[in-house]
Amino acid sequence: MADKLKDPSTLGFLEAAVKISHTSPDIPAEVQMSVKEHIMRHTRLQRQTTEPASSTRHTSFKRHLPRQMHVSSVDYGNELPPAAEQPTSIGRIKPELYKQKSVDGDDAKSEATKSCGKINFSLRYDYETETLIVRILKAFDLPAKDFCGSSDPYVKIYLLPDRKCKLQTRVHRKTLNPTFDENFHFPVPYEELADRKLHLSVFDFDRFSRHDMIGEVIMDNLFEASDLSRETSIWKDIQYATSESVDLGEIMFSLCYLPTAGRLTLTVIKCRNLKAMDITGYSDPYVKVSLLCDGRRLKKKKTTIKKNTLNPVYNEAIIFDIPPENMDQVSLLISVMDYDRVGHNEIIGVCRVGINAEGLGRDHWNEMLAYPRKPIAHWHSLVEVKKSFKEWQGRAASFDSESSCPSPKPPPTP
Repeated sequence: MADKLKDPSTLGFLEAAVKISHTSPDIPAEVQMSVKEHIMRHTRLQRQTTEPASSTRHTSFKRHLPRQMHVSSVDYGNELPPAAEQPTSIGRIKPELYKQKSVDGDDAKSEATKSCGKINFSLRYDYETETLIVRILKAFDLPAKDFCGSSDPYVKIYLLPDRKCKLQTRVHRKTLNPTFDENFHFPVPYEELADRKLHLSVFDFDRFSRHDMIGEVIMDNLFEASDLSRETSIWKDIQYATSESVDLGEIMFSLCYLPTAGRLTLTVIKCRNLKAMDITGYSDPYVKVSLLCDGRRLKKKKTTIKKNTLNPVYNEAIIFDIPPENMDQVSLLISVMDYDRVGHNEIIGVCRVGINAEGLGRDHWNEMLAYPRKPIAHWHSLVEVKKSFKEWQGRAASFDSESSCPSPKPPPTP
């Protein structure tokens, strides 16, 4: 029977017979199944599996992508039965069984969100002397840092972005619930309070070694509890930290995507409170935007350089051509750099936006996709370059000397 089915004339006759009646008792059941499989294979070969033509502007972008990104998924319809799961033979390796869980990553996240007690303080502004009065009242339920099951806590106070003016409380011996009740004065004009942040760092004093950091509190909005005209008591959770956070400044930019044109526009608006990188107490900042795909840099563009300022204003647009089907595979790395005429340019801080970014970087990207053709602007805090971005720091000077992606080398002359 199987040899007969291989004959093309026999298959043609059977197809005609099936068209007359699919349930005819004259045709055996195994013949009907063989014919059905042959028709299904013939139908698959006739399906169109070519990718639709795309805009020529996206050719250079797609050339950098892995080959599997170029193949669009083809819908074969619902009439085909799902492929049966193949049985696993003995000795065959199952990769999913060898995937290790990221235990260290989970521990790091839990430590980052772990609370290390609470701290109570109050704020008040003296309009006559133009002074912000910070009163550190007490702390509660601090973690034990010493072998005796206690700590020797004290608090450092900063009014960011100024770190030169550092004040601190007295050290309280062997207690996890210290009462400080100390006042600290910061001269600052009232109109500048909206741009200032209160940073409290709680330490454990150690006479013979380095002091251990218990945690920190950063209050971004000084008007969070009141208008500061009268003293207001505030309780805050002390967040786990191993070293004092460095305030690198903030950058404001907008994102806008046009799906029909496949065009992403990032407009660098301005920066504020950047970290001073020069001896003069200022920086020469510019912004570099890199288009990333799977950790690889595809393109980079940069703004102009603003001399001797920590609060530059740019209002410059940077445009990338990205097809809509690739928007979930790319991200943008925004680096604020300090230009140096002699030596290498230094990175002040970075932030990242994309579908796989964290926090505001992911939310900003999703908001842009949810409202196409509309510019969405946000302030982003700059962070230090992580180990995953170490290559960007090492190659910063070579990137800035390029005007575009490196072109392929010409073939050698015979």
